[in-house]
Amino acid sequence: MDRSEMLARLRAARVVPVVRMKSTVNAGRAVGWMREEGLTVFEITMTVPGAVDLIATLARDPALLVGAGTVPDAQAARACLAAGARFIVAPWVDATLAGPCREAGAALMLGALSPTEVRAALAAGADVVKIFPASSAGGPAHIRALASVFPGVALCPTGGIAPADVGAYLAAGAAFVGIGGALVDEKAAAAGDRAAIAAAARAVLA
Repeated sequence: MDRSEMLARLRAARVVPVVRMKSTVNAGRAVGWMREEGLTVFEITMTVPGAVDLIATLARDPALLVGAGTVPDAQAARACLAAGARFIVAPWVDATLAGPCREAGAALMLGALSPTEVRAALAAGADVVKIFPASSAGGPAHIRALASVFPGVALCPTGGIAPADVGAYLAAGAAFVGIGGALVDEKAAAAGDRAAIAAAARAVLA
């Protein structure tokens, strides 16, 4: 799968669950439950203990498209890519991440908030610009404003987004959205509450 095919799959998915948990077991459990509901694209953040090993485990499933989030540097990016990550995400602009992604044929998402930062992210090699934190910066209205001056740029708002907000962000011009705690709830996973996570997954799929 080349980068253009990956971007098409991300757009088709509409929602990327952002898995950010303190427990590897809980993270893997939550991903399994969401996968059973039909979600097949996941971002595993580097703040999850044993994130690289979890990425490697998930990437063995050919039905999944797995990426790494909050990637701090090129060395970490290479470790994630070697484990099977197909996209790399950072909530800031870091041009050193572009090289490892290009070498591996993986997609790169870099974070931005303002028009100046979006330009910087694109110049640094981003295939997708992650707009973070989206909800506190103006929500869909902020995405609509950015999309008006960056037509054709794939924008992925993340941060404070709930399943019920997805439609508004897509209508405002987002290519797809990232959802963390409102979808991948650590307390629910720790409590074994499959129903809560499954209900949130069904809500985003709807």
